[in-house]
Amino acid sequence: MTPDMAFECLLISHDPGVFGVVNRILRDLSICTNLCLSSSKAPKLLASGSTDLVVIDWDGEASSDLVQEIWKTSRWKKPTIVAISAVDCHPPGVHVVLKKPVTAESGTKSIKSAYSKMVQEHRRHARCALMESVNASDDSNRSVPVTIIDIGDGGVGLITKSDLVVGALLSFRLLLAGAIREIYIQVRVLWTKEYGRAGCEFVRIPPVDVTILHDWLKRKIKIKKPLITV
Repeated sequence: MTPDMAFECLLISHDPGVFGVVNRILRDLSICTNLCLSSSKAPKLLASGSTDLVVIDWDGEASSDLVQEIWKTSRWKKPTIVAISAVDCHPPGVHVVLKKPVTAESGTKSIKSAYSKMVQEHRRHARCALMESVNASDDSNRSVPVTIIDIGDGGVGLITKSDLVVGALLSFRLLLAGAIREIYIQVRVLWTKEYGRAGCEFVRIPPVDVTILHDWLKRKIKIKKPLITV
């Protein structure tokens, strides 16, 4: 996500009053809004776009079926879900509930809560592209030349001509562009694919190097600044 890009929301409601209040709040948070009039039409829109937030004007079984369908999809990153409900309940699969009648104050409080969760999820799943060749060492102290192709808050993606097995440990030092020095990283191989591609999770990074990595990621992973304080 670049500074010119924003989160995307699918707002499902046929109530002009709900749309007017919620759309203003989303606009103030620099969130792009797509309107859908019914839950039955939402799956097609969700499948064709990149939705970070789903706000549902709850209408019972149809809304419940939609939430279940969202959680059953194969998308590895699920959207944050807000339910706007006239009754005092918390439907399964929903992250935030906004009670009717929706006011600017209550709506802002609920949508801000959802926004904070979206930011956390985005930073956790985001990957920054790299193309850095390093000499890693496996758990037998064997040299394994690899190229780091992306890095995020939880791990790295890499390619190598060496044979890797799931569960193998790799250790290496990595210099991130603009960082003050190299950081030490130990990872575990989670999966491998053809052409030498592999995905790895972090196992160990010294605390001072974690700080360097997180500061670097914050500079790279930028979200369009909201017009209101979150």
